[in-house]
Amino acid sequence: MIGAGKMKQYTNVLDKPLSKGRQEVSLSGFAYLFSELVQYNQTQVDNIGELERRLEDAGYAVGVRVLELLCHREKGNRRETRLLGILSFVHSTVWKVLFGKVADSLEKGTEHEDEYMISEKELLVNRFISVPKDMGSFNCGAFVAGIVRGVLDNAGFPAVVTAHFVPVDGQQRPRTTILIKFAEEVLRREARLG
Repeated sequence: MIGAGKMKQYTNVLDKPLSKGRQEVSLSGFAYLFSELVQYNQTQVDNIGELERRLEDAGYAVGVRVLELLCHREKGNRRETRLLGILSFVHSTVWKVLFGKVADSLEKGTEHEDEYMISEKELLVNRFISVPKDMGSFNCGAFVAGIVRGVLDNAGFPAVVTAHFVPVDGQQRPRTTILIKFAEEVLRREARLG
C-alpha cells in the first residue's frame, strides 16, 4: 500500500488532536445560522421574554463548552479561581475567541458590590438583526449573556447574567451591556480569599 503509515488513523473523534490554528467561521455563515436559531425559537414561544430565555439557554450550552476548550488550549487545564481573574478571562480571552476582539469595556457596578458590566458598542449578534416594532425591546444579546453565564457557572462563579440596551448620545444604535450579578456565595468566597 503506497503511503501507508504516513497518515495516522484515529479511531475516535476524541483522539484527534485539537488544532491550535485560527479557525474562523465566515460572518455571513454565522449571521445566517444565528438568524435561523432566532426564527426557529420565535415560532416556539408566545412572548419576547420567553424568546430571550431560549436564546440564553442556547448560549449557556455554548459557554460551558467554550470554557472547557479554552482551559484546555490556553491554560493547560487550569481554571481561574479569583473573581477578577475570571472576569478578565471572559472580557479578553473568551471575547477574542468568539468575536475576534476584546470587549469594549469591563466595569464594576457603582450601586451594587456584586455587579459587573461588559459593554460592547456593536455586539455581533445584534449587528445584522432588525427587530420589528411589535417586538419592542427584544435583544439578541441574550444569547451572549447565556454564553457568559455558561462560562461563569462552569468555572464555579454562579451569576445571573442579562443583556441590556443602553442608549448612547449622538448614536443611532444603543450599545449592549451584559450585566453580571454574582451569587452571594461567590462574594463570600472572594472575601475569605481576601
